[in-house]
Amino acid sequence: MPDPRLPTLEELEEIMTKRRNWGRWGEDSAKGTVNLITPEKVVQAASLVKKGRQVSLSQVFPTKAGPDNERPALHYTYTIDRGLRGEACDFYGTDYHTVSTTHVDALCHLWDQDGGWDGADPEKMITTSGATSGGIELWKEGIMTRGVFLNVPKYRGVPCVTPDNPVLYWELEEIVEQLGVDVGPGDAVVVYSGRGAAGPYRTEGSRPGLGASCNKFLRERDIAVLAWDMHDAFPNEYGNRDNTPHTALFRFGIVLVDSCLLEPLAQACEEEGRYEFMFTATPLNVVGGTGSPLNPIAVF
Repeated sequence: MPDPRLPTLEELEEIMTKRRNWGRWGEDSAKGTVNLITPEKVVQAASLVKKGRQVSLSQVFPTKAGPDNERPALHYTYTIDRGLRGEACDFYGTDYHTVSTTHVDALCHLWDQDGGWDGADPEKMITTSGATSGGIELWKEGIMTRGVFLNVPKYRGVPCVTPDNPVLYWELEEIVEQLGVDVGPGDAVVVYSGRGAAGPYRTEGSRPGLGASCNKFLRERDIAVLAWDMHDAFPNEYGNRDNTPHTALFRFGIVLVDSCLLEPLAQACEEEGRYEFMFTATPLNVVGGTGSPLNPIAVF
């Protein structure tokens, strides 16, 4: 029997198609939900800084191969002899759209049969020299907004989310209610699923994460940023790979910050006794880039 707390598949499909944000902000639509981060929202975020405690949400740059890092990043150092002095330099190379690198997806990163963000034609949007629209340079000023931490394992009373039990829409709603905080337009929602306790996290196959119904939470509350340690759950609660939270990227224009390390933030929230903070993230300014490695910071 279907769970009455979940949107039906028909309701979800309507949210993902008829309630897309394409063209919502007119000439400014290219930036997606960053438009929801108003100057007032930035001031609100800054007002949350009381102690100056900073917490990185980034994984270590993944240079070592492993079960969840099939394409390790390249990093080497070299020195230059300058006569009376020396100089140390290094090189970074990364295929960062993986589960092992903390990164942000640009709006050009994904599309479906209806097109990419704002209806872009993917054949025209993506070239070998970069994206012609929806590139990461649109967010070069950085993202600063109010962040709210949603701790799913704590809510469930378990170490981590498992493949057979994805995070659902109504759970996020209940966590927000339990926290007693308002979550709304322009906010960054940081969803912790306990990835550190779940073992290797793979790109393909059955894996834990957020279910497709979470898109209802994102759209109805006008969330600007979703930062998460786990990705889309496979299979999801509807038994398919359609309408996953990643599709909110090109349907809603939402900022997706993937593969975060959130155990330190979970600890900080407990120690500080609060679950809201200033969230900051500054992508590399790469014209036509499909995303960027990232070191998001929470400031209390």
